[in-house]
Amino acid sequence: MTTPFRFDPLELPPECEALRLEVRAFLAEELAAERWSPNSDFGSHRGADFSARLGARGWIGMTWPKKYGGGERSFLERYTVTEELLAAGAPVGSHWIADRQSGPLLLRYGSEAQREEFLPGITRGETFFSIGMSEPDSGSDLASIRTRATPVCGGYEVTGAKVWTSYAHESHYAITLVRTAPLDAKNRHAGLSQLILDLKAPGVSIRPIINQAGEHDFNEMVLDRVFIPSERLVGQEGDGWKQVTSELAFERSGPERFLSAHQVLRALVAAGGDNPDPLLLDALGRMTAQLWTLRQMSLSVAGMLQAGELPNLEAALVKDLGNAFERSVPERARTLVPRRRRAEIDGFDGALRETVLYAPSWTLRGGTREILRGIIARGLGLR
Repeated sequence: MTTPFRFDPLELPPECEALRLEVRAFLAEELAAERWSPNSDFGSHRGADFSARLGARGWIGMTWPKKYGGGERSFLERYTVTEELLAAGAPVGSHWIADRQSGPLLLRYGSEAQREEFLPGITRGETFFSIGMSEPDSGSDLASIRTRATPVCGGYEVTGAKVWTSYAHESHYAITLVRTAPLDAKNRHAGLSQLILDLKAPGVSIRPIINQAGEHDFNEMVLDRVFIPSERLVGQEGDGWKQVTSELAFERSGPERFLSAHQVLRALVAAGGDNPDPLLLDALGRMTAQLWTLRQMSLSVAGMLQAGELPNLEAALVKDLGNAFERSVPERARTLVPRRRRAEIDGFDGALRETVLYAPSWTLRGGTREILRGIIARGLGLR
């Protein structure tokens, strides 16, 4: 069955542009005070203090109901704040997953008690979440997970392992995908559920995975007979797959899917100066056109989310094309600007090195390009 997809043209309303000026003024003040330095990878650049300052301004949980601490603002206003933070290389990693995925998941599927317990802390920039999906033997094939949640008195006993769990060592909770029923070979997506895991609970072991930049971003999370109360079940048993696909639509469609290499792109503009050579000028024109197209596609998805739709296919397209663009920027930078010239431009070499080191992870998190193209192919009726 073919799923029609669309990217309707969308212009940001005037209130978004006024908000953009407010965000830029805030970021200029932050940079002037040297509270942080711009970073190329939004997930690795974390700062609990910065998250608290954003929360105080109402810029976390912006679209959520006010009774949970949210601002009841539009998805387009949230988009405006998000792209400004990313373009500036701000340290948004601490609250990012909670704001982008975990909170919206609880709003859509969680109980009222769960919303009241977790959402206000997220909006204040005080409560941080991770995601427990991938497993050591089940990378992108989430349907094959083995982490088992066995019903016991008052809840579940969970045993298994998760891997590539970003910043579990600095988070308070993890939305964790588990199997609450045996694997059904005819319907591998059945029997999956999601639980809110307290990362300080007995039986939880978090083991660091050091990346090629020498930094501790990822973790292996081992669960040994961890008790999780039944009130921490998100939605209904067996609804895990539906919830995960909803989460991934939020994860895949935002401007972080094409702005992670923005610091290098800005350095390329600086390298050109007032009189760039024709080759660099041509490359910058092409990259700017790609960036603008991706932004328009992503804005369209934000508009669909505003309308209450779940644009899974469109989100997969944004992530696939955005990842290709992000990977191309540092490669073009290395060939377009000689090493000697790069050394003359403040921050160029540092941004380039950082981007090259982090770039391989961009095509993995939120689904590999192979997985995304499978989603796209099924949506187009090609599979």
